[in-house]
Amino acid sequence: MKATGIVRRIDDLGRVVIPKEIRRTMRIREGDPLEIYTSADGEVIFKKYSVVNEMADNAAQVAEVITKLANCPTVVFDRDHVVAVAGVGKKEFNERRVSQALEEYIENRKNYFYKSQSDTKVYPVEGIDRPAIACTPIVAAGDVTGAVAFLSPDDKSTVTDVQTNLIQAAAQFLGKQLEE
Repeated sequence: MKATGIVRRIDDLGRVVIPKEIRRTMRIREGDPLEIYTSADGEVIFKKYSVVNEMADNAAQVAEVITKLANCPTVVFDRDHVVAVAGVGKKEFNERRVSQALEEYIENRKNYFYKSQSDTKVYPVEGIDRPAIACTPIVAAGDVTGAVAFLSPDDKSTVTDVQTNLIQAAAQFLGKQLEE
């Protein structure tokens, strides 16, 4: 655990304000759920809660299946990090952050499909130089909870109609699983 040097008082309703700098750095948005942990030595720890992360095993199975069907690597994200991958090295991608470009697609509930060489490339994983050919948000109970992305298997790949249908089906399936 890292000390920030910031001290805040609890108000008369038991609230404490998380400083804007920390919210920005940790990508905590208004309305985001936080899980609260305590330790025996009096520590209170807030951790961003991810519903998608709770079902990481299911996400990994979905990623494995659609990787085989789509014939390209698959990455499943919560709103901030990689949750599951298939078709690429798990250690390289594990716990990596969502790129700013993908975050914008997620926030705006937009699909991304790389259909021709003239389209702008989106690199969905921060720090990984591998473009996506398709990205689709996962929506559960009306809230965006993450995304599914197909990574380009080579430099010249564009998304096919089958891949477009597969990624949308995977995102819808994961969304339904989260609702149950």
